[in-house]
Amino acid sequence: MKVTDATYLVLGVAALMTVVLVPAAIYRFGTSALPFWTEAVSPGEMSAAHAFLGGQCAACHTPNQGIKATSCITCHAPDAAVLAQQSTAFHATIQTCAGCHVEHQGKNVRPIRIEHSVLTRFGMRAEPVVAGLGQPATGSASAIKQLLAGVSSTGAANDGEALACASCHGVRDKHRTLFGQQCADCHATISWKIAGFLHPSPKSQECSQCHQAPPSHNMMHFAMMDQAITGQVGARVEQCFLCHQTSSFNDIKGVGWFKMH
Repeated sequence: MKVTDATYLVLGVAALMTVVLVPAAIYRFGTSALPFWTEAVSPGEMSAAHAFLGGQCAACHTPNQGIKATSCITCHAPDAAVLAQQSTAFHATIQTCAGCHVEHQGKNVRPIRIEHSVLTRFGMRAEPVVAGLGQPATGSASAIKQLLAGVSSTGAANDGEALACASCHGVRDKHRTLFGQQCADCHATISWKIAGFLHPSPKSQECSQCHQAPPSHNMMHFAMMDQAITGQVGARVEQCFLCHQTSSFNDIKGVGWFKMH
């Protein structure tokens, strides 16, 4: 046997043993059993929130199954603050976490990437099951149907048309309910920016059709501060155009950029 052939044979056997022994050692003793193994296969740095799990792959990853929701629930199930918020209450019955939460993007990146299509698919399930328990959650089906009202068995071209946006975003409605709850008429789930949107002319005097004054404008603060700062002592609350520029509410006519709070 030539030296070259022998060398290739040795390398081949070594590679085969590596392929067999490395997974076997990890399965049996965990990722910490092999020094430098995690550094070699890690796709990137963990976020600051999960930095304490660095090097402990088995805390999240299950062999041959990837990341299972049960691994996330181990830590996050007792998070009462998240479950109590209107916009995040659906986490109580959701069965997939990796659809919207992606790690290994660096310590300065929050592991959150909302995929509305995941919520749409989840809403189409007849009886959601609590991950890790294997049993339907009491009332979860009706709750999620209310959350994702309007979802059909065939789906929709735009996730926004299938989801009840206000069920999660109602408490953050910058339109103050003036435009109703048909968010998909203007917005898409890919981006909230509206392509081709043009603000009405700066000369428009119909601001109150879309804008509502902040609570302070309906108190003594309006006469004591707002009217005095702008010099419009005779302005009424609904006459936004007398004091504000259309570029920003903080851009005051004759004053410039002014932010009270």
